[in-house]
Amino acid sequence: MSRIVGVEVEREETVGEGGFLTIQRLQMRNRRADGTVSRSYHLDFVLRPVGLDAIAVALFSRRGDRVEVLLRECLRPVLTLGRSGSPHPLPDARPYLFVTEIVAGIVEAEDRGEEGLRRRAALEVAEEAGYEIDPAAVILLGAGAFPSPGIVAEKLWLAAAEVADPSAQGALEGDGSPMEEGASTHWMDIDQAIAACVAGDIEDFKTEVTLRRLRDHLA
Repeated sequence: MSRIVGVEVEREETVGEGGFLTIQRLQMRNRRADGTVSRSYHLDFVLRPVGLDAIAVALFSRRGDRVEVLLRECLRPVLTLGRSGSPHPLPDARPYLFVTEIVAGIVEAEDRGEEGLRRRAALEVAEEAGYEIDPAAVILLGAGAFPSPGIVAEKLWLAAAEVADPSAQGALEGDGSPMEEGASTHWMDIDQAIAACVAGDIEDFKTEVTLRRLRDHLA
């Protein structure tokens, strides 16, 4: 079969306008190098009008020859309701309400380039972790990546920042959303945290990838 060189959209519809997320529902075809096209098919994907990309930030502190990272317990109703309401049997039927993650937030329109990513990282750390950090001190841990390219066009950017004095933590004010209510934080050895990801005690994928990149960076 000839290779795919592009796609063409026959019909497009936006579902859920006015919400935090929208679905783009397309009818489309693939274009091939030999000039033929595939049969028509439907494609749904998710957009986030307030900002498509996101940044995850691993806060770390050196304790002698050890490195500890800050982990955050976050309310995640999507897992509570989405998995419990699944019409299909699941390999893991455990209930969820809070999930362990690192700091993360949406990259907004004014956050342009690397400077914008560092600025957004510092703002999210202040809101979600209660630490004031200099945007210039934020470490970008390589290129961004797509966490779920089959359903969402979001690119996730990974970063880290060092906390010199963990005791200087302020209130976890969040962004005022009920989604951030009840959050808490704790410090954990980085190797133990990565091992907890592998064991399934920490189940947030961006957290594992960011911590692994941080460990490689520090090495």
